[in-house]
Amino acid sequence: MTSEAVMEINQGGAMEKQSIYGKHVRTSDVILTVLIYAAASVSILLLIGIMGYVFVRGLPVISWQFLSTVQSSISGTFGILGNIVNTLYIVVITLLIATPIGIGAAIYLNEYAKPGKIVKIIEFTTETLSGIPSIIFGLFGMVFFGNTLGLGYSILTGALTLSLMVLPLITRTTQEALKTVPDSYRSGALGIGATKWYMIRTILLPSAMPGIITGVILAIGRMVGESAALLFTSGSGFILPRDFFGKIFESGGTLTIQLYLCMQKAQYDEAFGIAVVLLVLVLGINGLAKYLSHRFDVEK
Repeated sequence: MTSEAVMEINQGGAMEKQSIYGKHVRTSDVILTVLIYAAASVSILLLIGIMGYVFVRGLPVISWQFLSTVQSSISGTFGILGNIVNTLYIVVITLLIATPIGIGAAIYLNEYAKPGKIVKIIEFTTETLSGIPSIIFGLFGMVFFGNTLGLGYSILTGALTLSLMVLPLITRTTQEALKTVPDSYRSGALGIGATKWYMIRTILLPSAMPGIITGVILAIGRMVGESAALLFTSGSGFILPRDFFGKIFESGGTLTIQLYLCMQKAQYDEAFGIAVVLLVLVLGINGLAKYLSHRFDVEK
């Protein structure tokens, strides 16, 4: 056997030892894998435990009367229809205010603004806003929108306050979604003579739509689950609207506010019933976000 053949055999054996199949499983890798699966299992078990306990306590309270009536001391009924309507009011108004501003700010930061101090200041501001506790937003909303602007405890005051809270979330998610669009789309559109706004409107925004929709729906989830800020701004009214547009200037307590009041009054069964409705809403919102994101990805 020649020396060249011996060298080839030795090289082949060395490559086999260095290959994936020839490597030995290290003990540290096994331990880390076990810890990762254990952490994931604990998270899943916690979710199942919390949801299971809430559903067991709250499902017996859920009825058509519970969902379709309002509180009445005269008839002795307890319902959350007024709170559901107030929640829808606040969510819709907040989206109408925050979504155009958030998407517009993201387009400016990603497509128009030149990298520099201004962009860094704006990004730092949005990140700081997202980290401020909601109770501080509520205090500011009560002082500025409620007292200074004279809106008082109203749905509009709560919606304006929530707009400040969810604006960073919508802006950052839209900005990250725009960054995922390849630069070849931009250069190709501009190369054939399209204006910048036409390119953004017809190419970038449709391509980034899955991320934008996901951010907006996650913002809706935060609105539905917010209570501290709304307690200071929107009040706790539960009366059904007599005037569609006039309702926004009246006090309106959401589902979370009513949940807090029920716990304060030791009405635990009703509180768990409201918690079930909130969990169903949050699960539905998250499921809708996953569905729409997958659908736009398939269409794209």
